[in-house]
Amino acid sequence: MKKIICAVLILSLALALTACKVGNRQIGVDISPQTFTHAILELGNGEIVEGTVTTWRDFKDSDVVQFTMDGITYLTHYSRVILCTKKP
Repeated sequence: MKKIICAVLILSLALALTACKVGNRQIGVDISPQTFTHAILELGNGEIVEGTVTTWRDFKDSDVVQFTMDGITYLTHYSRVILCTKKP
């Protein structure tokens, strides 16, 4: 019986710590669903890349955005990226 209760508690804790997803934005506490499907990013060398966004996340009190585009995860400043709801 103790093993079952312990397993349920561990499972509940694991589920509680799992990040929620609304739209394709990964969120924690703030639930404001926003879905962006495309991005245009300026790399440090001046190269411009475009692609399909699968997930994105912003950080509280920060100008940094993290997103995954075409299987590559980028962490950049908002001034270097345009997130779009449809392909430009």
